[in-house]
Amino acid sequence: MLKTQLETHLTQIARDRDPYLASGGHFFVQEYIRASFAQWGSVDIHTFYVGAKACKNLILNLPAAESQKEDLPLILIGAHYDAVPGTPGADDNATGVAVLLELARIFAAQPIRYPLRLVAFDMEEYGLLGSTEYVTKFRQEQQALRLMMSLEMLGYCDSTPGSQTYPSPLQYIYPDRGNFIGLIGNWRTLRDLISISRSIRKAGVPSQWLPVPNQGHIVPQTRLSDHAPFWDAGYPAIMVTDTAFMRNPNYHKPSDTIATLDLDFLTGVCQGLETGIRRL
Repeated sequence: MLKTQLETHLTQIARDRDPYLASGGHFFVQEYIRASFAQWGSVDIHTFYVGAKACKNLILNLPAAESQKEDLPLILIGAHYDAVPGTPGADDNATGVAVLLELARIFAAQPIRYPLRLVAFDMEEYGLLGSTEYVTKFRQEQQALRLMMSLEMLGYCDSTPGSQTYPSPLQYIYPDRGNFIGLIGNWRTLRDLISISRSIRKAGVPSQWLPVPNQGHIVPQTRLSDHAPFWDAGYPAIMVTDTAFMRNPNYHKPSDTIATLDLDFLTGVCQGLETGIRRL
């Protein structure tokens, strides 16, 4: 069931959808996300401008479980839906959006103890613009945040020895097979990294975690997604990733297609994340 649902989302999202050069595809995916979110609640649109261009972050808020008496800070889960020109962006980042949409469905049916906010970010590929604009708004509203989680490429798996590369010196610490999902967080998320990683492993997917100091500036590759503006603003944030170009040879290419993905791996990641988020 879950695997089929994820595949259905992927077939809708994986298409040319650069905001400028494939604006039709970009609008189609935007509307698909909005309609999917709208099944579970009212969808808020956060509009921001890049020059004269109106761009949109799509937001769904899900309440905490009714048994929850105290007001707890929210958990924010995000994934970017834009892609670079000339690629269907199946791994980058149709996989992240597909899992985001399934988590919306799952948590709408069975809420967790924290209020949840699910955000589909625009313009990530142009310099994390959607998340940067959103963090500014979020800080102005002085909202409390339990954790931000960025879903960034979740579906490429390669068990061949030597298939995984790293920025130095991480290759001496982590495995050389690209068959795991990575969790990268700032120091404040250390306990969450360990806990969520454990849940993903229990779902049958290998998982590795890495806490980084100094907002990740020491290893710039750890900053390449929508969690980075949250780090910079002082919030606890984690990126969930298959490590992108350090594993996937189709990164930012026309060959980033659904056929190259491991849907069992993706399904296990989604199941592990659901369990891990419930345990927070």
